Amino acid sequence: MRMMIFGAGFSGLAISRALAGGCEFAGGTTRSPERFPALQGAGLTPFIYDGGTPSDELSAAIGEVTHLVMSIAPDTAGDPLLAAFSGGLRPSMPKLGWIGYLSTVGVYGDHGGEWVDEETQCKPVSKRSVARLAAEDGWTRLAAEAGIPLAILRLSGIYGPGRNALKTIHDGKARRLVKPGQVFNRIHVADIGGAAALLASKRLGGIYNVTDDMPAPPQDVVSEAARIMGVEPPAEVDFETADLSPMARSFYGENKRVSNARIKTAGYEFMYPDYMAGLKALYSGGAWKG
Repeated sequence: MRMMIFGAGFSGLAISRALAGGCEFAGGTTRSPERFPALQGAGLTPFIYDGGTPSDELSAAIGEVTHLVMSIAPDTAGDPLLAAFSGGLRPSMPKLGWIGYLSTVGVYGDHGGEWVDEETQCKPVSKRSVARLAAEDGWTRLAAEAGIPLAILRLSGIYGPGRNALKTIHDGKARRLVKPGQVFNRIHVADIGGAAALLASKRLGGIYNVTDDMPAPPQDVVSEAARIMGVEPPAEVDFETADLSPMARSFYGENKRVSNARIKTAGYEFMYPDYMAGLKALYSGGAWKG
C-alpha cells in the first residue's frame, strides 16, 4: 500500500498510525513546515499543500499512490482538491485503487433525537455541513468516473489525547450545558484510524458512520470525566441563557442518534465503544494531557 493523506491533522495522523505496518510508503500534507515533526512522528513523509495545484514534488508522490485519504475541510470556495482534480483522478494517480473521504454526521442535520443511519435523508443545517455534503457528492462523481471505490466516513464529535473532557476540566474550561433532550454521538480518534485502516485494507466503498455506541447528553460526559478524576463537576448551566458563540450554539441545533451498524457489519470492532471506556483509557494511560 502506498498512501497519501491530504490534511494530516488529528484524524489523519491516527489513520497513519493505524496503517503504519501495512504501508510501503505513507505521505501526508500540511500547511506549515512547523508540523513536519508531528507528521514524521506518525510515520508520514510530509509535504506542503495549501490549496490549488499540487507542487511538482507532491504531484510526483501522488502519481505512485494506491490509497488516498481526504481530510481537508471545504472552505467558502468548496473542496480544494475537487478543483485541482476536476479533469479526473487517473491522469494524476494512475495506480489509485481506493479513496477515503472524512466527512461528518452533521450532513444528516436535525432529526429531533431520532436514530439515523446511512440511508437517512441528509438535510444539513449549517453552512459547514452543506459544504461537506457537496464535497461528498463531488468525490462520489470523481471516484465513479475513475472506477475507484470511495469510502465516505461520516464522523461524530472527535475526542482523544489532548482533546477531551478530562483536559477541559483540568484547564478550568469545562461547562455542563443542559438542553433537555439533547444528545450527541462521539468517536475516539483511534477508532477513526482503525475504521479507516479496515476500509482501506479491504478497499471497501460506500458510506459509513464512524461513531460510538452511546449517544448521550453532553453534560453526562463532563460528569463522567469529573468522576474519573475524583473532582467535583462544574455546575450545570442552562443552554438557553448560556454565553455561547454562534458556532457553539449552532451545534445544539442538531439532535440525533447515529447508528454505527454498517461499519460493524464491515468487520470493525470498536476499541472504545462509548465515552466512558474512552475517557477511562485516556486517564489511566495519561494520554488525556496530549
